[in-house]
Amino acid sequence: MSVKLEESWKKALEDEFEKSYWTKLTEFVRKEYQQSRCYPPAKMIFNAFDSCPFEQVKVVILGQDPYHGPNQAHGLCFSVNDGVPFPPSLMNIFKELHDDLGKTMPKSGNLQDWANQGVLLLNATLSVRAAQAGSHQNKGWEQFTDSVISALNSQKSNLVFLLWGSYAQNKGKYIDSKKHLVLKSVHPSPLSANRGGWFGQKHFSKCNAYLKAHGKAPIQW
Repeated sequence: MSVKLEESWKKALEDEFEKSYWTKLTEFVRKEYQQSRCYPPAKMIFNAFDSCPFEQVKVVILGQDPYHGPNQAHGLCFSVNDGVPFPPSLMNIFKELHDDLGKTMPKSGNLQDWANQGVLLLNATLSVRAAQAGSHQNKGWEQFTDSVISALNSQKSNLVFLLWGSYAQNKGKYIDSKKHLVLKSVHPSPLSANRGGWFGQKHFSKCNAYLKAHGKAPIQW
């Protein structure tokens, strides 16, 4: 797997591509895509970066794994391709968006427009074997995406990090809350959200208020 990464990200992360874990990771991913059905399509693995160049990032949403069902994953966390039924977590995201900002339920679960506006929709692991959740975990992706968060934290100011669930919060534990706005809640999955702590957090309006206060255009969620 060659590193076909958007140029500003390639520059920000250039040291990672010289490390031994990256070589092992790319060998693993290349073999997996050759021998098994994997998601997202290989050309979409870095879609989050290609859609949201480093200098344009304003908001970061952290996910865990890509969806492992047919036609769902396209390289943006929580997002699905046009025409695909909304997964439960995404449905709860849209419900909270309606309660927070009055947005009507969209016809598509494709969050590409968010990415185009500066929302980095980052999964901790960027690939997965079909029907096998977590199958590409602990192979190096987490180290790579940790370096992504570190670069954003150190090189940029006044970002908004949306950390939904304990996994995302642990992964973002070193984010400097003096430089950035860090908003935390339970995960939007029904198992977590229905116990309380997801609905009513108003992360979307809080995010936009912070962006406007720091001279940045709000996100059209």
